Order: sequence, then structure tokens, then C-alpha cells
Amino acid sequence: MHSNAMASAGRQMMGFLAGLTLLVAVTEASTLSDVRSKNYLDCGVSTGIPGFSNPDSEGRWSGLDVDICRAVAAAVLGDASKVRYTPLPPGDRFNALSSGEVDMLSRNTTWTHARDTTLGMIFAGIVFYDGQGFMVTRASGITALSDLDGAAICIQGGTTSELNVADYFRETDMNYQPVVFATSDQTMRGFEAGRCNVLTSDLSQLYAQRTRLRNPDTAFILPEVISKEPLGPAVRQDDMQWYNIVKWTLFAMVNAEEYGVSQSNVDAMRESPKPVIQRMLGVNADTGRAMGISADWAYQIIRQVGNYGEVFDRNVGENSPLGFERGLNQLWSKGGLLYAPPLR
Repeated sequence: MHSNAMASAGRQMMGFLAGLTLLVAVTEASTLSDVRSKNYLDCGVSTGIPGFSNPDSEGRWSGLDVDICRAVAAAVLGDASKVRYTPLPPGDRFNALSSGEVDMLSRNTTWTHARDTTLGMIFAGIVFYDGQGFMVTRASGITALSDLDGAAICIQGGTTSELNVADYFRETDMNYQPVVFATSDQTMRGFEAGRCNVLTSDLSQLYAQRTRLRNPDTAFILPEVISKEPLGPAVRQDDMQWYNIVKWTLFAMVNAEEYGVSQSNVDAMRESPKPVIQRMLGVNADTGRAMGISADWAYQIIRQVGNYGEVFDRNVGENSPLGFERGLNQLWSKGGLLYAPPLR
């Protein structure tokens, strides 16, 4: 080989090695490797919404959003308890994610076009199909949306609720007096203190906030909704591996409910003759390899956290303090909107 050709080949090899080194560096700097290095998942949650993400008197967190965090930890670390919860008000949540302060958001956040395309984040699915509504005091005499003209309305700032209510009153040519607060707790206290006679938020939050009133019977929630509010977890847009992990964590929980696999029977289900169940539980296939996690990732999720239906029922379902019917959050096969791609 001539010296010029050898030099050219050498430069190509050096370029290839440099590119490979960069690829390895990028891979090693992934969210997955960071979580494994810390040995815990840092999950951004709300400052306190019963049924979704709320701490008890001893600082133990629970709720639907919290269980999504726990499920990801089970999939990645094999231990659902390895989560550190970072409470974030609405105005701080997106910066906390983009800066790397948290590894993911799971805090009643609505999936919108602007959030999905301009903030460097991507939604990994929908965990709760919601809509914005209004809670009113019985003393106000308000019984329908048409009675809201001129009402003082408590709203949490930095949320889609603030924007939606402005659009709604503009479209209906009605007036209102916005009373804006920084947190959900402050909004509720303002409502209870009489700063307003109407409180607006997602229905999920309204049902949660009503349970925290000193006398819940003094208020009720109007049946109408004014928006679509698909709530789901979000991750940074520059890490597709992590996005796939969080997305398929949710899909595994939905598929598990559809296939009848639950916390109580997951061990027995490993003996199921059905290939789809064996594949999901890592018996005859390694679906975790492509995501960089263990073959039994879905088994760990179901064993430690449960399927979607179990998580919904214990946190926000009809037998919980919130008392939500499944409604749109039912499986597609039962008239709802929940539909997960197959684990194949």
C-alpha cells in the first residue's frame, strides 16, 4: 500500500475510533446509566394532590403518578422503592426536567403541542384522560357553566387551566375575576377562605381537593368540562433509550391488565402456556435487551407495583377517597381509550 493510501486509511480509522468513542461517551452519559450510578430514580411530582402524588405525615408518597415512578424504578433497578420524589410547582417542573434535576416528570402534566415541541421534552404516554371542570360552593347558587358570568374563580398559575379558562370565557362572551395562586394547596385554601366561589382545575384535581375541604359537602363539582387534558409522564427529548423505557413501562402495565396478569397471580402466570404472557414476563424472550434493562423488567413492574387497573383502583378508583369511575380510562376492550401496543 502506498504511503498516501496508508495515511488516508489511518485517518479514516482514527475518525471511526473517535466517532465510536463519542458514541460510547454519549451512551454512558444516558439517563439510564445515571440512574444506575445513583441507584435511585429522581422523579418530579406535584407539591401534593391526593390520589396522584401526595405525601403522608411521615413523608411517604403515594398516588397514581407516584406508582408510575415506582414502576420505572422496578423496571430499571429491580426495586420499586428506589425513588426520590422531588415536589415541583407548575412553574418549575419543566426547567427541573431539562436541567437534569429530575430524571422524569410524573406530576399530572397535560400533554400539549407546545410542551411536546418547544421545551425539549417528550411525553411517554397517557396515564389519565382528564378534562377541566369547575368546583363551586353550594351557597353560590351556581348550577351550570352559564351561571359563571362575573364569578371570582381561583386558578393555579402556570397551568393549562389558566389558559383554558381565559379561552372559554372569551369564546362565551362572559366575564370572570381570576384569583391566581402559585400552588394547588394555596388555590384550595383561597377557595375555602372565600376568596372565590369557584375553583377551576382538571377534574382529577378537583375531586382530590374536595376531599381536603374541612366540610366537603359545602361544595360540588359541575358535570361539564371545557377541555381535553391527557395527563402523562414526560422525559427529556434527547434520550430515546430512556423514553422507550418509560413508555414501555406504562404499556406493560396496560397490557398486563388486558391479559389478566396482576400482582396476586404474576408468579403463577409465568407458567401460562400463552406465548404473549411468557414473552411479557421474560420467560421465553428478552424484551428488555433492546432497552438496556433485564429480561424480567415487566415481571418486576407487575409484581412490585401492579397492572394499570390495580394502580387506578387503589389510588383514584370508585373505592378510593376520590371515587372516580374508570370512564375513558378503561381498557379499549371495555369501552375506554386505553390501548397499548403489543410486546412482540
